[in-house]
Amino acid sequence: MFENLSDQEQARREKLARLQELNIPAYPARCQRTHTAQEAVAALEAAEATGTSAATVWLTGRLVALRIMGKASFAHIEDGSGRFQLFIRQNDVGAEIYENLLKKLLDLGDFVEASGALVRTKTGEPSCQVQSLRLISKALHPLPDKWHGLRDVETRFRQRYVDLLANPEVRQTFVTRARIVSAIRRYLDEVSFLEVETPILQPLYGGAEARPFVTFHNQLKQNLYLRISFELYLKRLLVGGYERVYEIGRDFRNEGISFKHNPEFTQLEFYEAYSDYGGMMRRCEELITSVARALNGHTRLTYQGHELDLTPPWRRLTMREAIRTATGLDYADYADAASLAAAMRGLGHPPEANANRGKLIESLFATHVEPNLVQPTFILDYPVEISPLAKKKDTDPTTVERFECFIGGMEISNAFSELNDPLDQLQRFEDMGRALAAGDEDAHPLDEDFITALCYGLPPTGGCGIGIDRLAMIFTDQPTIREVVLFPHLRTKET
Repeated sequence: MFENLSDQEQARREKLARLQELNIPAYPARCQRTHTAQEAVAALEAAEATGTSAATVWLTGRLVALRIMGKASFAHIEDGSGRFQLFIRQNDVGAEIYENLLKKLLDLGDFVEASGALVRTKTGEPSCQVQSLRLISKALHPLPDKWHGLRDVETRFRQRYVDLLANPEVRQTFVTRARIVSAIRRYLDEVSFLEVETPILQPLYGGAEARPFVTFHNQLKQNLYLRISFELYLKRLLVGGYERVYEIGRDFRNEGISFKHNPEFTQLEFYEAYSDYGGMMRRCEELITSVARALNGHTRLTYQGHELDLTPPWRRLTMREAIRTATGLDYADYADAASLAAAMRGLGHPPEANANRGKLIESLFATHVEPNLVQPTFILDYPVEISPLAKKKDTDPTTVERFECFIGGMEISNAFSELNDPLDQLQRFEDMGRALAAGDEDAHPLDEDFITALCYGLPPTGGCGIGIDRLAMIFTDQPTIREVVLFPHLRTKET
């Protein structure tokens, strides 16, 4: 692992050995800090405002700049709140610390502890006039060649820790992501939703059409699945008497990777009794606009060069209207998969072999409509074949009460008027089971316990799922999901 060290890495190892010879701990167990960089600036300004002497402070941080000037030097350290200048004089810290530690054994990237009085230098910069200086962690790798300049994508994603320390804008992206999640929780908590947790390891996967990851439980001697959705467990809770529940957590789907797909991703799902997909549209608008206001104070933002306006109400368009407008084809004119496939060939759109009518419609939409849905748009009323958990429309049994919300050309949310008829749900599970047996790996398996739960009675319910990663992409103006996932999945270098 430590073969073929660079000259800089070898030099740092030699300095580490020298520290050991001098009995100077390179990795002491404890350090002392009274102020962050930001708090030190505030303390100095408060002392100046009142005409009092600034307090002695203890500061810690990574050494990011060092200018040695004879018997006086300037350094900058960086902590989580920002940078702060250290003014270090040999007369204050002693010749041994100044000559041996500061000038010979410290490197950029090392963590140090410094204490002293807060002062303002002749140039007006807040500083600490250091009285004691100590190494608290030796860095054996140098910082990237250009501080704040790491741009190699491979290194950035494989070594996110280097990316974070080198690129402050990346750190800010994940601060924003955390604020998004906090704002979501705040909104849902304020309107009386209860946050819950459901199993990640499940004896039967369900709630979406996706291939699962499979693992084996040694003690139980059975296969378990990493969940692909929270849906079926959350709806069980509404059967049990809760009326508003939500969960924020990880889902796992054993499928492709793209700019908007990662095998594990963070999802919000919330369910509300006595509501429907119309109520979920209003909730979705309110929730996302509340996040925008919490982050920016308004509902406008820029995503990949597009000015987005999140002000409700958002555009509502049926899937049939959207496809007909984009292609001129009205899929309602084609009652079966064979006739629709022939019409698609006439458009120059090759249909997927053996796809059912719903999946053919979905393919038309994904190709001709979805990329152009930049402004917030609800697409309503999906084919029943691709929506096994949604309630059919009273006026059209081939269509369900389902919407997806699109922003920036991506699906952000998916919602239903939840199917609460246990016999209808059983029939759809059985249909999907036959598709699964025929080779459709994304088909939904039969969950008998969920049918049992529905038999106890599920009230009319609206449910909605929102992809946190994609929402973070929108709010941080990132073109790929890998920019908003701290540790995205990559092929191992060996493969």
